[in-house]
Amino acid sequence: MKEKIRMGMIGGGKQAFIGAVHRIAANIDGLIELCCGALSSNPENAKASGKDLFLPDDRIYTSFEEMIISESKLPASERMHFVSIVTPNHLHFEPAMLALTHGFHVLIDKPITFSLEEAKALKAKAEETGLLICLTHTYSGYPMVKQAKQMISEGALGKIRKVCVEYPQGWLSLPAPMENKQAAWRADPAKSGISGCMADVGTHAAHLAEYISGLQITQICADLNIVVEDRLLDDDGNVLLRFNNGANGILMASQIAAGEENAIKIRVYGEKGGIEWHQMEPNTLTVRWLDQPTQVYRTGNSYLSDIAKFNTRTPSGHPEGYLEAFANIYKNFALTIEAKQEGIEPTPEILDFPNAMDGVRGMAFIENVVASSKSDQKWFDFKV
Repeated sequence: MKEKIRMGMIGGGKQAFIGAVHRIAANIDGLIELCCGALSSNPENAKASGKDLFLPDDRIYTSFEEMIISESKLPASERMHFVSIVTPNHLHFEPAMLALTHGFHVLIDKPITFSLEEAKALKAKAEETGLLICLTHTYSGYPMVKQAKQMISEGALGKIRKVCVEYPQGWLSLPAPMENKQAAWRADPAKSGISGCMADVGTHAAHLAEYISGLQITQICADLNIVVEDRLLDDDGNVLLRFNNGANGILMASQIAAGEENAIKIRVYGEKGGIEWHQMEPNTLTVRWLDQPTQVYRTGNSYLSDIAKFNTRTPSGHPEGYLEAFANIYKNFALTIEAKQEGIEPTPEILDFPNAMDGVRGMAFIENVVASSKSDQKWFDFKV
């Protein structure tokens, strides 16, 4: 009889926003159960958070080291299968490496690590152990994003010529109060790394550009800005892009775009036409043709590609949004773990989740963009 995939969680305790999102996403398809957690670096908060989630007392841990080592000693029928790491950036690498070392798959928030060097080390460890790394670039989980990717991969638009992607937010338009923990760690170089806005949301935009287009960024010309006085990391930026097929592009990311929410949007243009998708209207994909009327594709309809249908749960007219897109990443990751356990080669549609290489490219994006912005050189080669 099949069993649920067992998940342990590091971080995500009381008052942590993203942990609850991860748990909802993991639960949607009924494939995963939370079996243990080290939910806070504060022992009292860790224990209280575990009790709130109905975890057994002996599976509530007060440190990630205790959790990973203790779980590794349990019988295979009881121990977790993977760990979900939902901590600030500087607390990604050590638990991920320890989990891989002790035989556990890893799901981790983006950016994957604090530095490119750490990202490469994690990728190498995953390859050495044969274990999986999944990265939560949520926007790649939307059905209409997958539809766009499929159409482009099949050549519907012809050769891709231009990619325009933007991610404007407005929540950091003013100095954040000290009690805003979400803003505080993102603005702290010791916790966030060498970039603020570009690391936080620019990486999502860069991943979406590569994911949908099927291309890779090869050169950049970046201009990062600190708009709010006394902020230590960028809160706004613009990047010119060149891709490996000769296409060019523009990436804008900002957290000082007053009035914007999470308005990630992408347009990709080929010889025959272009596509447009934005998260504020996620169930719609607009396709514009050179010599035909514009078409509007909608989630849940029979004319969509198989991969879009595979990642859709409800009939047309029933909106699917952020939580369902997040859940698609968890679902595909869990199904891939299940296939590996059964000695079956995972099919392409379930292998469709961001992986360690996406994490490496995300960290390379951050480091290259920061270096480009500091340099007087116009074009920077995208070095991985």
